[in-house]
Amino acid sequence: MPSNKLSRTNEDIRLVMSELLREVKDPRIHQGLISITSVSVTGDLKYCKIYLSVLGLTDEREFKRGIKSAAGWLRRELGHRLSLRNTPELTFILDHSIEEGAHISRLISELDIPEEDDDDEESDT
Repeated sequence: MPSNKLSRTNEDIRLVMSELLREVKDPRIHQGLISITSVSVTGDLKYCKIYLSVLGLTDEREFKRGIKSAAGWLRRELGHRLSLRNTPELTFILDHSIEEGAHISRLISELDIPEEDDDDEESDT
């Protein structure tokens, strides 16, 4: 379980990175709706894993190339906006959980399940 300071740092990085990702001018990154699902910083603040979910991603390989090329700029801007002793090295990991959740919701809504009538149950008693 991360400490309070570490969890606040994770949340601060998540908020700043969500702003910075909108400012990136690389078209390879803007393929869909980008959400930061989680941020995990090591205790010594040297490494940071940022889990991204992109709804409507068209080309995963190009997205990864674009985010990797922007990582240096994102790290520098993160260091300017947050006053941390060390600016962590950023690692971006694609998280497909939102897409999978949307797919499961779509499958559930397409099921043809007849609704039970409350009137039938009341008349039996």
